[in-house]
Amino acid sequence: MNHLIFWIAGALAELANPTTYTRADVLEALRIVECGDVAKPPRGDGGAARGWYQIWRVYWYDAVEFSGLGGTYEQVETDRAYADQVVSAYMDRYAKEAWSRILAGTASIADVEKVARIHNGGPRGHKKKATDRYWSKVKKELKHAKN
Repeated sequence: MNHLIFWIAGALAELANPTTYTRADVLEALRIVECGDVAKPPRGDGGAARGWYQIWRVYWYDAVEFSGLGGTYEQVETDRAYADQVVSAYMDRYAKEAWSRILAGTASIADVEKVARIHNGGPRGHKKKATDRYWSKVKKELKHAKN
């Protein structure tokens, strides 16, 4: 019974004072989950994923084509600011409302979940069961960063 009371009290406190997330919060959590806190990110998925966010060529192409960002795929592993822009452009295309709230610094945990799962699973990643585990890792990292 005491556990239920503490759970209800915690839930009410969250409703009264919800945590909001910024672009920096989200990008840091994605980066840490993808490759840790490293200066030179490894290539993942047999060399198919590059940079701090483990971006695949198709993700990069999609982001660049939609946004007109320009640049080269190789830049996602050599220029972190550029990699940040690629993630931002991709989210502006596939998670526009959630990403807008993240940019405004008013995002809820649901907004971050949508973005994380799309980052991991593609344009419909937020609807895929396969992205649940990835989301759990990102959520854990967010909680760690906010404490």
